[in-house]
Amino acid sequence: MMEHKKQIITENAPSPAGPYSQGIVSGGYLFVSGQRPQNPRTGKIPEDIQDQTSQVISNLEAILKTYGCTLGDVVRCTVYLSDIKFFNQMNDIYSVRFPKPYPTRTTIGVQLRGIDIEMDVIARLHEEV
Repeated sequence: MMEHKKQIITENAPSPAGPYSQGIVSGGYLFVSGQRPQNPRTGKIPEDIQDQTSQVISNLEAILKTYGCTLGDVVRCTVYLSDIKFFNQMNDIYSVRFPKPYPTRTTIGVQLRGIDIEMDVIARLHEEV
C-alpha cells in the first residue's frame, strides 16, 4: 500500500538542485530536504559560516512556513559541516534561531560542494494529513 505524501514547494527557498523535493508531508510530519545557504532571490551564498548558517535556517523556515510550521515544530535536525572546526560558530547561530526545547540533532563532517553547511529537518504537523 502506497503511503500518502504531498510535495511542498516554495519560491522563498532555493529550488532543488536535483531530482528531489524541498519538502514532503507524510504521516503527520513535514520532511525538509537538505538546505544550502543560498539566498533564493539573489542566488548568492554568504562567505562566512555564521551567515551561511543563518541563511540555511531562513531557507528551512520558508519551507516549514508553507505548511504552517515553525522552527518550534522541528523534532529532528541533521547538520552537515564541510569542516567540524565550524561547529562552535554554527552552534552559536543555531542556539539563537531554534527555540527550546531544541530538536534532536546530529552534526556530521562531510564534503560539500562549494558550501560550508547544509541542514535537513523533520517537523511535527499541527494536524494529521
